[in-house]
Amino acid sequence: MAAFSVLEYRSLPRGDGPGCIPDLLADRLAAVAKASTFAGRGEGGVLEDRRHELRARGVVGVVAAEDCSLEILPKIDVPAADGSVEERSEIRKRLVHMLAVALDMKIETGRLSYLDWQNETLLEILIRIFCDKLTEAVRRGMPRRYIGHEDDLPTLRGTLDVPRQFTRHAVNPSRLACRFDELSTDIALNRIMKAALAHLSRLSRSFSNLQRLRELAFVYADISSVPVPALPWGEVVIDRTNRGWQDLIGMARMFLRNQFQTTSTGARQGTALLFEMNTLFEEYVGRLVARSMAGTEYRVSLQGGREYCLTEQDSGRQVFQTKPDILIRRGGQVVQVIDTKWKRISSRIDDPKQGVSQSDVYQMMAYAHLYKAPRVTLLYPHHIGLSGADGIQGQFWITGQATALEMASIDVALGTDDAVVARLKKMVGSSIGEDLQALP
Repeated sequence: MAAFSVLEYRSLPRGDGPGCIPDLLADRLAAVAKASTFAGRGEGGVLEDRRHELRARGVVGVVAAEDCSLEILPKIDVPAADGSVEERSEIRKRLVHMLAVALDMKIETGRLSYLDWQNETLLEILIRIFCDKLTEAVRRGMPRRYIGHEDDLPTLRGTLDVPRQFTRHAVNPSRLACRFDELSTDIALNRIMKAALAHLSRLSRSFSNLQRLRELAFVYADISSVPVPALPWGEVVIDRTNRGWQDLIGMARMFLRNQFQTTSTGARQGTALLFEMNTLFEEYVGRLVARSMAGTEYRVSLQGGREYCLTEQDSGRQVFQTKPDILIRRGGQVVQVIDTKWKRISSRIDDPKQGVSQSDVYQMMAYAHLYKAPRVTLLYPHHIGLSGADGIQGQFWITGQATALEMASIDVALGTDDAVVARLKKMVGSSIGEDLQALP
């Protein structure tokens, strides 16, 4: 299978030369991308099919078609040289870290150290991590629950179902209508794991991954097979007895729901595992801001607020509801509103407006008015083109209001998530006038 890789908002030229993608394969990948649920979103969807090139948009992940696959990686400034194999390897690591935080998964550093970041695609790396975690969980024992059964037996088991006994077996006392509970592994959580293994077995092109998936499928041979649309997600209850399976449920949901699509394009089959970077960046930053405020008097709400911009004069009905990405409260007062934007801003030397869109400013002005926050912040990914370290890049007063509007950046290429948390704590602390660095 031919494998290609491109950074978001970069192009892959069509053709037969080095670094190019043949027209036939480009057409197949473009068809799969158009069938994705992300088509038409993220500034043009997944891929822009141009005459001489395929251009990636604001969606990252893997698109696979017959005999070929395309990996789309986010543009994250890492220390490695631009366009090198090492650069893409480092970007994959950071993307997996962001996914782990956004999906509330714990992926140990030791587990990541031996992965083949340079030669494996994002999809194969995620499958490898899933197989490793599932193997460890199965070795500790598959989760089981008591399931209620009804059966007609020659001897009493459990309790006697009196109504059924005297209606069905009134003339045959040799059979007893029994109700009993039986400890079983054929439960919702295991059925979801089996469905995930079956899906990944159809997607993976790695020999080692396919071998691991086959071995795990053998363990789940006695579990009922359930079609993906009918999987009982609502029946899964994570408690102290199965807390070790929480990460696996999150990964299975990632593969089987929302971001993952299996599409058909004519006679050929295509698949895609895709993530909108705007949404991923928002969730990643939101969770780390919440972590940075832990242990303080400040409370963080993600996608909270829900205030309305307008109220109809006649009916009083409210319209145009707002959902700020991040609200920071002290008591009942909103002290800061943060809205994340996965786009590059420019240095103030190059552009006094820093490339910030007018619509984003209007949005923050509305938040300042509705939530009465003294500070509102537009938070962007940091890059080497910005002057100074990541943090506050620009500050303005909103005309006619006692509210400060900040443009800030955060470097997602920092070595660890703890480093990002420390930067966020310092940045948010300076914004709300508290020295949070001194807090434990």
